Parts: sequence; structure tokens; C-alpha cells
Amino acid sequence: MLVTGGAGFIGSALARRLVEAGYDVAVMDVLHPQVHGARPMIDLPPSVRLFTCDVTHGPDWDAALRLFQPSQIVHLAAETGTAQSLTLATRHGSVNVVGTAQLLDALTRSALVPDQFILASSRAVYGEGAWRCGTHVFYPRPRSHAQLLAGIWDPQGPAGEPAVPLPSCAGQTEPRPTNIYAATKLAQEHMLAAWATAHDANLSVLRLQNVYGPGQSLTNSYTGIVALFARLAREQRALEVYEDGRIVRDFVYIDDVVDAMTAAVQNPAAESRCLDIGSGIATTIHELARKIAALCNAPEPVVVPKFRDGDVRAASCTIEPATNELHWRPKWGLEDGLHALLEWIGKQPE
Repeated sequence: MLVTGGAGFIGSALARRLVEAGYDVAVMDVLHPQVHGARPMIDLPPSVRLFTCDVTHGPDWDAALRLFQPSQIVHLAAETGTAQSLTLATRHGSVNVVGTAQLLDALTRSALVPDQFILASSRAVYGEGAWRCGTHVFYPRPRSHAQLLAGIWDPQGPAGEPAVPLPSCAGQTEPRPTNIYAATKLAQEHMLAAWATAHDANLSVLRLQNVYGPGQSLTNSYTGIVALFARLAREQRALEVYEDGRIVRDFVYIDDVVDAMTAAVQNPAAESRCLDIGSGIATTIHELARKIAALCNAPEPVVVPKFRDGDVRAASCTIEPATNELHWRPKWGLEDGLHALLEWIGKQPE
């Protein structure tokens, strides 16, 4: 089992679980300072082979595949960050798109066809997703800078009427990326699907919602809103909630994501599949901030009319296809997950 990006937040947790399940695991990771800091602290079981490799460098792939021939590949290596991708487009395109192409070319050079790819994709591929006004379902255009500057937060119906967001569902909701990160993740899906089909390999695409929990970077500003809020609330700072506070996300705990990925490994796809992995519960950012502030006895969150270009208004998902296909169901509620995250943060060195 090869896990790319396997020394990161999700990858290291997955590697530990796979080792516990009896798999022979190798990890590829470039140990980028933005994710791991200047002095990386690697949290992997002793039996895991770590290849400090760059996925964008073909010779690195060749060297790794000479030493380890995986039957399955979990592809986690990626540059993340929606706003960051708009200013570092080359970096995101290189790692996410070129890195995936280098993986496929290296497999071809080594005459290796894995039984299955598991791609950690993203809810970001849906963009604004589907919305409904009355009985009419439509796909709004991405929110423009001018629209956000005017404080028009919600997409509107075709005639300017109020609308409500619908949970995304792979195979039903059309992917319509609104930022470069999302576009590169969708490109990964298409590239792996094309190669897997041509080589009779299986592909499981898992579109992850907002993953949080112990092990998440507390220094990377693009790591996620939950870790950021938790760190600031522990410092007794008032949390700033953007737009009008009613941005919607689905927050899914790390253990539930690892459970889903392990289920995909243990129950390989009979044919290519695409599944949404989340808690199945939509939460506003204001509600999240209030829960974290209350747990830390921090000041009441403050709603400020700030925004991030390329961000979407609402993102949640329907998890029933994943629960049926993988025989998996999330176990962690948001409050229990936040308690566990805050407890872990309290044990970290200053």
C-alpha cells in the first residue's frame, strides 16, 4: 500500500490505521515546510517506509517504485487552499495535476498496474453546487468580487428570487469549480479515471468535506477553519466570522475519514466509484465559532463583512451512497470532535 502525502494530517492517520490492519505501507511525502514546519516531526509507525520524494519529479517516482510495488495507491499528495490557489496557480497545478501525471507515467515505465487507486478529492469540485428556488433547481454563477464587495452573499435565482443550497451528491450534482484548487482536484479525478479505465484498474474517488481533528497543522494558515478557530479561541481572542456568519460547511472528524478510506481499501471498487465523505450535517461558520468559543470560555465571535475570493457560500453533502457502498457511517459528532481537538492542542508544545 502506497500513500502519497502520507506524512501529512490525513495520510499519517491513515498509515497508522492500515498498519494496524496488517498492511505493508510505504509513504511518499516532500515534507513541505508550509505543512510540516522548518523541522518536520514525522508521526508514522516504525514499519512504514518513508520516501522523501517530490511527486512532480519523475526520477523520484521511478526510485520509489523500484523499491516498493504497491497493490493499491492512496493519492493524498496535493497543494490545498482555495484563496492561496488564486495567487499560486502554478504551484497548485504543478503538484496536483503534473504530480498526478508523473505518477501515471512512472507506473507505465515500471509496467505496474495497481489493483485500485483511491483519490482524496474535495467537496470544492462542486463549486457553488446546486441551489433551489421553489421547485426550480439551478447552478448559480460563481460569486464575483463586485458581488461580495456589495455584501450580496447568497446566490439568487434566475429572476433574482431567494434560493437555498442543496447538499451535493456525486453522480447527481454537477462539478463546477470556482477556484484553481478545485479545478486541479477535478482534473486529478479525470486523469486517474482515464488511466484506470485504459489499464483495467479500479478507482475510488472520495470527495472529502472539511476534515478536522488531532494532528492537523496549527501553523499552516491554509489548514482549515476549525484548527484556526481552536487556536485563536484558546488564546482568548474573539473569532472573526466572515460574510454574515451563514456560510455553510460539513465538518467531518479525522477518524471518520480514515474509517471511510480504510473501508475503500478493504472493499475495492468493482467498478470506478465516486463518493462524498462527510458528516452529513450542514453547520454554519457562526455556529462552529460559537461552539468553539464556548468550549474555550473565549469572547463571543464577531461577524465581520470580510470575504475570500473564490470561496463558496455553502458546501455540504449526502452521505447515503458512501454508507451503502462502503458499509461505513461517521461516528463523531461535532461537539465530541471539537473536545478531542482542543484536548490534543492543549498537549502540544508551545
